[in-house]
Amino acid sequence: MKQTFLLLLLPLLAGCTRDIPGCIHARINEFKKQQACAQGASVKKYVFQGKDAYVFDPGTCGADLASEVTDSDCNTLGYLGGISGNTKINGEEFSRARFKETIWQR
Repeated sequence: MKQTFLLLLLPLLAGCTRDIPGCIHARINEFKKQQACAQGASVKKYVFQGKDAYVFDPGTCGADLASEVTDSDCNTLGYLGGISGNTKINGEEFSRARFKETIWQR
């Protein structure tokens, strides 16, 4: 019975991350260890300029921390916030992005 339950549960667990690229998973693991604050850190997925974009928000442990925005291939598109308070990526307001899901949070 226990084995049957685990076999039924496995596709559901695997399905939760099937559309997250491998490089994003690796980047999240690195981010958790080296850049993420103890509170408020997150990685969120958006649709921006017709493509998936991932925002790595370091959280609340420092003033003026910037959030890195990457594409599905882990190329940096730009940074939001920071000391300059930047709100644009590729010349477009990131507020136009459509939120899809939170991938990870602390």
